[in-house]
Amino acid sequence: MRQGKPPLPNASTHIRLIRRSAWVTTTQWRRTLPYWVGAILVGIAAVSFAALADAAAQLRTNVLSWDPRVMILVMPFGLGLATWLTRRFFRSAQGSGIPQTIATLNTEDFTLVGRILSLRVALAKIFMTVFGIAVGASIGREGPTVQIGAAIMHAFSRLTGTVNVTMRRGAILAGGAAGISAAFNTPLAGIVFAIEELTHSFEQRTSGTMLTSVIISGVTALALVGNYSYFGHTNVEVPVGTAWAAVLGCGIFGGIAGGCFSATLVQFSQGRPRFISAYAQARPIKFAMLCGLVLAVIGLISHGATYGTGYAQARAIIDGREHYPASFFLYKLSATVVSYWSGIPGGIFAPSLSVGAGIGGWISQFLPHTSAGAVVLLGVVGYFSAVVQAPLTATVIVMEMSDNQQVTLAFMATSFLAFGVSRVICKKSLYGALAERFMTSFSPSSPSNETATHPQDVAPASDEALPSPEEQSPPSH
Repeated sequence: MRQGKPPLPNASTHIRLIRRSAWVTTTQWRRTLPYWVGAILVGIAAVSFAALADAAAQLRTNVLSWDPRVMILVMPFGLGLATWLTRRFFRSAQGSGIPQTIATLNTEDFTLVGRILSLRVALAKIFMTVFGIAVGASIGREGPTVQIGAAIMHAFSRLTGTVNVTMRRGAILAGGAAGISAAFNTPLAGIVFAIEELTHSFEQRTSGTMLTSVIISGVTALALVGNYSYFGHTNVEVPVGTAWAAVLGCGIFGGIAGGCFSATLVQFSQGRPRFISAYAQARPIKFAMLCGLVLAVIGLISHGATYGTGYAQARAIIDGREHYPASFFLYKLSATVVSYWSGIPGGIFAPSLSVGAGIGGWISQFLPHTSAGAVVLLGVVGYFSAVVQAPLTATVIVMEMSDNQQVTLAFMATSFLAFGVSRVICKKSLYGALAERFMTSFSPSSPSNETATHPQDVAPASDEALPSPEEQSPPSH
């Protein structure tokens, strides 16, 4: 018996299928559009943050041109005020912002996440970091931009009513990656940083959100400020041969310097050296003022080279317009450590790039047959890799910032060598260790914060009772 064709669906079935398809499509758009809007806002926030940081740096320059000695008064009172305001009203805004973001990716307590990634804290992060740059602290805006981006995307995930833990973490991850992308104009580095540093896994369900957010935030930043490279375009090479002595020099020395820097901050987060940490815990405002005094003295000795982000100095060294003495990177490294110890909001990305440029500039004088610009870039990638212990991120971010793919292999070799040297000195990655300490402090089941020992990311007891927590850059063109 011949089998006939299957019966055609009737009109009512067609209507039901169309309605179901329309409902699914509408639901997907409702879930997707808020993230797109959030990514645009991340780009706008990053560009606005950069413009404010530029204005703050210019204000500081004007003050220095009037009388550099005024910083002896400005810095102690400025850092003391910044620390008091942050601890009093915006405790989750302390630190660089990256440890806080990493911490939120490793907890399912979204009440706590909401306190750390609130829009109120994000706004405070912007203005308190800008204030810190204005008064001369050796801090950057790129790390804080990660927390700001994560806060914006977290807010939009709440707006859509997302309850799935993986998807909410994906939104935070996407925001952090978008923040790096927009801050440096380095979309590929934003993706690599998210995978290598913010999380050590790549969830397929959230990868699309992250990639889309990075692209949209990056396009937004380009639309607002135009296409630019953080360090401009460099046309240097490191041919295989004797020139690779620079890879060994920058990898080993950058690894030692970066490893010591990270170990110092990790040790301080654990309460060592004890006499400094104890005083910082007991009298954080006075301690911040003392840090400001030390920074002012370092600034005077270095003729103002250590104030602010260090972007201008790094750019000048890379371009060959300035030749700073070997003491520059030592002063800048010390100023960044003291700025971190003070407890004010601010990142270490930009200062680390400046220290790395200083190291590369110093090493280049011993390698006259190698392009000085190339050695400086190798110094940047070596020191930066050693500090964050994320070699792929360091390679990609410096490659994109310098708009130079000709030295990728040398970048990668220097980066991994520096990472290995740093790992010997500092067993844990800096951001990972600080994130663990941060969550230990903020966990509802943990002891009172009065027992904490880290004055920046952990927020120990202040000079007065704290209420419950609620919660120089590249040209902005």
